[in-house]
Amino acid sequence: MIERAMRLEVICEDRLGIAEEILSIMVKHGMNLKGIETDVNRNIFLNFRQLEFSELQMLLPEIRRIKGVEDVRTVPFTPSERNTHELNTILKTLPDPVFSLDTRGRIVMVNEAGAIALRSQLEKLEGQSINQFVHGFSFQRWFDDDDVDVRNSKVTMNQRTYLADVLPIRVENEESSEDQQVLAGAVLLMKSTDRLGEQVHAYQKQSGDGFERIYGQSQQMKQVLMQARKMAQLDAPLLIQGETGTGKELLARACHEFSFRDGKPFVALNCASLPDNVAESELFGHGENAFEGAGDAQRGVLEIAAGGTVFLDEIGEMSPSLQAKFLRFLQDGTFRRVGEEDEVKVDVRIICATQKDLPEMVQGGNFREDLYYRLNVLCLVVPPLRERKSDILPLAERFIERFCAQNGRPSAMISKSCRDYMMQYPWPGNVRQLENALYRAISLLEGNELTAEDLQLPSYASGSGYYDQPFEGTLEESVKRFESNLLRRLYPSYPSTRQLARKLGVSHTAIANKLREYGINKKTIT
Repeated sequence: MIERAMRLEVICEDRLGIAEEILSIMVKHGMNLKGIETDVNRNIFLNFRQLEFSELQMLLPEIRRIKGVEDVRTVPFTPSERNTHELNTILKTLPDPVFSLDTRGRIVMVNEAGAIALRSQLEKLEGQSINQFVHGFSFQRWFDDDDVDVRNSKVTMNQRTYLADVLPIRVENEESSEDQQVLAGAVLLMKSTDRLGEQVHAYQKQSGDGFERIYGQSQQMKQVLMQARKMAQLDAPLLIQGETGTGKELLARACHEFSFRDGKPFVALNCASLPDNVAESELFGHGENAFEGAGDAQRGVLEIAAGGTVFLDEIGEMSPSLQAKFLRFLQDGTFRRVGEEDEVKVDVRIICATQKDLPEMVQGGNFREDLYYRLNVLCLVVPPLRERKSDILPLAERFIERFCAQNGRPSAMISKSCRDYMMQYPWPGNVRQLENALYRAISLLEGNELTAEDLQLPSYASGSGYYDQPFEGTLEESVKRFESNLLRRLYPSYPSTRQLARKLGVSHTAIANKLREYGINKKTIT
């Protein structure tokens, strides 16, 4: 039986001896530590066996009483566990073989792609000499060289040709008084020449690669597009985060068109738009008469997109049961259609998008932690329009030019007041809202100049959402201003305390006191 573990984060100051005091408390309670570590902020993490709630109630107050300890809280993982999980996830999802070697050329670690290429199992390869499998490069001669540096070589492995990058691993020599490093091993990165040819083809594409449709002259968007072009060439899952209307699906399509999968389908599925049972059938397909009204067997999105890309929009809305089934597909690329027992295997690239805070959902138990780390291998964050204001007016001019051409009318000018208004507006709907507002304005425009009134945008100064106006005073003062304004507006329609109290669902005494406090009566209103 596997013993469950518990992890604590001790938020504390960097004081000599504080770790020793914490450990003495752990010894006092008979806690057998599995690990102790610190993070960059010098906070201390403890890993030990799972405690009963009553034991935890006794332990935490004692640690909090130590001088310099600010707080103690349970956490799901320690920094080293997260780093290890992150490294393993990256290695697992890389499409090309990766080996870690010691200084004698023995395999210390290998990813799944390497094990598959050698038709072996991970545990059987560890400790084996790399020379048994990779030919065309003398690893021992390279290790014995006086000046070990990065090497690139053409090699063969299992009768296939690869381009190999051999990278030295160096660590600090603590026994030396000088800043010296010692050779600790090497990392071997291997890329199939066939796959490399596909990626070179994608990189050599001319304009019209998909990214040309995405406008972004701001530094934030230039950075996103630069990262996206690199990530488009990889096969690992890609998570695109951003508010509604920022262009997440447009970016996903551009990544597909810029990859070596561009000749294959791009299929999108919105996880928020379908009930759980329908979403499962849409994603995995179903067998004949698998459920009432199913009819003939049908392929799901994964099969339809075979060889291409599946885009799952609003992945945060995926139900827990579907999350578990989708996780299994990500692990080995296989799934079962609804109502069938035979497994189906497909090769697709997964791109997901969400406007939700997935880490917060993981902490709240609303999204699987293991699925999150599977999806969050590569990540792009699309900034909202209010954070890339230098793009607002150029985007607006592009939209106006296009909509004027569609309506067969001369191009419209943007008045100065309209420009100022667009730059100050927070755009909660982002680029999509800007585009829709301008389409409506151009369609209804009488003259040739666009004004702020023509945009007909909802106010975001006093409602829920963004509050861009200067804010003064305390929360209590703001609440009183709101109460006063509300009561002044309602009082003419409900001119007695009982009528107004009934409307607002409070006692007439409370309303009478509020009216008296704010000086609201028939004389002041009229």
